[in-house]
Amino acid sequence: MDKSLLIEGLSDAVGFVGGALLGFWIGRFFGLDIFSQGYGNANIVGIVLVGAGGGIGLQLARRWRKHSSKSSTDKK
Repeated sequence: MDKSLLIEGLSDAVGFVGGALLGFWIGRFFGLDIFSQGYGNANIVGIVLVGAGGGIGLQLARRWRKHSSKSSTDKK
């Protein structure tokens, strides 16, 4: 049971951070800098991209884990 919790935590973390980084780099590609001074429209859209990317990455990691566990139980 401890191993499954470790896999769950690590896959969630990797999915979230990977998605957030992807959202950050997409924002940078379009010229949206979340670290610039103040809170303008470009900053807010960049922050939303990072948050949405993290959420999407987390959901993809959970779906991958669910699909992976289904495949392993089907093989037994």
